[in-house]
Amino acid sequence: MLFAKHPRRGLRLYYPQKGTVANYFGYTFHAIMTDHIRNFCIIAHVDHGKSTLADRLLQLTGAISEREMTEQVLDSMDLEREKGVTIKASAVRMYYTAQDNQKYEINLIDTPGHVDFGYEVSRALKACEGAVLVVDATQGIEAQTLANLYQALDADLTIIPVINKIDLPSAHPDEVAEDVGALLGIEPESVIRISAKEGINVDQILEAIVTRVSPPKDEDNAPLRALIFDSHYDSYKGVIAYVRVVEGSFKSNDILRMFATKVDMRPVEIGIFAPGMKPVDSLGSGEVGYIATGFKTVHECRVGDTITRASVPASDPLPGYRTPKPMVFAGIYPVEADDYTDLREALDKLQLNDASLTFQPETSQALGFGFRAGFLGLFHMEIIQERIEREYDLDVLFTAPSVEYQVLMIDDEVLPVDSPAELPDESKIVEIREPWMNIEIITPTDYYGPIMDLVTKRRGIFKQQEHPAPHRVQLDYEIPLSEIIIDFFDDLKSRTKGYASLDYQFLEYRPDELQKLEILVNGEPVDALAAIVHKKDAFHKGQRLITKLKELIPRQLFDVAIQAAAGGRVISRANVKATRKDVLAKCYGGDITRKKKLLEKQKKGKKRLKMVGNVEIPQDAFMAVLKLEEE
Repeated sequence: MLFAKHPRRGLRLYYPQKGTVANYFGYTFHAIMTDHIRNFCIIAHVDHGKSTLADRLLQLTGAISEREMTEQVLDSMDLEREKGVTIKASAVRMYYTAQDNQKYEINLIDTPGHVDFGYEVSRALKACEGAVLVVDATQGIEAQTLANLYQALDADLTIIPVINKIDLPSAHPDEVAEDVGALLGIEPESVIRISAKEGINVDQILEAIVTRVSPPKDEDNAPLRALIFDSHYDSYKGVIAYVRVVEGSFKSNDILRMFATKVDMRPVEIGIFAPGMKPVDSLGSGEVGYIATGFKTVHECRVGDTITRASVPASDPLPGYRTPKPMVFAGIYPVEADDYTDLREALDKLQLNDASLTFQPETSQALGFGFRAGFLGLFHMEIIQERIEREYDLDVLFTAPSVEYQVLMIDDEVLPVDSPAELPDESKIVEIREPWMNIEIITPTDYYGPIMDLVTKRRGIFKQQEHPAPHRVQLDYEIPLSEIIIDFFDDLKSRTKGYASLDYQFLEYRPDELQKLEILVNGEPVDALAAIVHKKDAFHKGQRLITKLKELIPRQLFDVAIQAAAGGRVISRANVKATRKDVLAKCYGGDITRKKKLLEKQKKGKKRLKMVGNVEIPQDAFMAVLKLEEE
């Protein structure tokens, strides 16, 4: 599957037999036998040096020239570079001549680095036979280190443990090697110690991949099954599906079929990542590449789906496919009403590359026209917000995030409710179920108490504890998702001086005593400030929100009553006093009845103004829900 250049006829594409030699712009390439292919990924906690290690591997194998080299080559977004987190997965092919003088084709499948993208990580792992586990020599084992490791072990991958950042003054590689060795049941001496930034010992990783990771099976003659582990949208070629061919082979003129959507297509182009997209004529079993599908939306080409040949389809898809389900919901409103159509276009374009983003139009009395959007988690929501503001230059307001509840009605119907404003009348509800999560917190043992206090306050249930390393404890809890989407992570970091790390997975829906907390301004409910809260928290949350709103809502020419209502009754109230207009200033001297007459006239005017006047609620008020301080 290589390029060949003829001196006179220019560039030709062809697919030589495995084991033959081809020439590409003066460089000799071998069409690699399947047993000389290695597919691996790098897994790590956020900011442990995964992208930097990928850069060094690309440099070491000559996949990218010094002139083209930038930091974090595989992280194409500015946001990825700033936050130190890979948001979109990517892939790249490298050629490496090992110490046995054999040439190997090594495919690196880069995985997203945040817990919100756990499903994408699981699909990327399924496309590999090995995983390089990177642990920071200064931080040690953290929550996502373990979560990703367990996923890799479940996928039956060969694990190559690596300790990074050994060049830092604060590094303690011997101690971390002991921890990693104890975790994997291996000798600490066998853990590779590197500095990805300085390039120290990185070549040892390539040798370990070649010697320890098993090659893919040669299944060229089986019916085609290729796993889509990621995709992105290209305005010329449509959706580009990143695939790992598990069984069979296909050519660029074959008609292919998606298992989940049953859609057939003839590829616009197929190719490999080197690291840019290079067209080839065909792909065989064990290889990683891309298919330009021509589809106009990623919904037709979903991550985790299986591609097969339409003429001779495989009987079953590859296991593990599911549709990514949004867990966190928020309203998105343009600050300027005129920007509504621009906001719709921005969301449409973002959705082309991100099938997990869902949105639908929504109207709010307080905020006007906007959209109700669903996200995989808070980090995913933060990324979308920043991309809207940066890439599309729009000022937007995000309402307080909420989760999707299940409401059992008296007629046995179960309604999904992701906005508090949509909650039906209490008299028609049997029970409200909320999503619960399994969370793992890894922390130094010194912060055991503050974490127990934090999670218990937020309705968490302690399950168990383990000690993955000396002086470190892993605490497992069950906790409602609604309790961890607002300020939980910030609170956890501040209580543990930044040392604790968090990982979470969806557990189940559970019924509880939940009710709608409404905020009324001047007797009118403000839908954007409503929330679904636990019965025991309603009074305190209502009181704190009213206190906050009293400071934020500007004074009018009449008294404004702010009330919090839950369970059919008002539980808290505050008045924003009217700004006083001195109507008696012009009454100097004369009879007292003149002053009384003027005051009476003003009283009637204020009463009428109160009936027809609108109270402007500033945007800060909507963010106040997010910033309620825990008492």
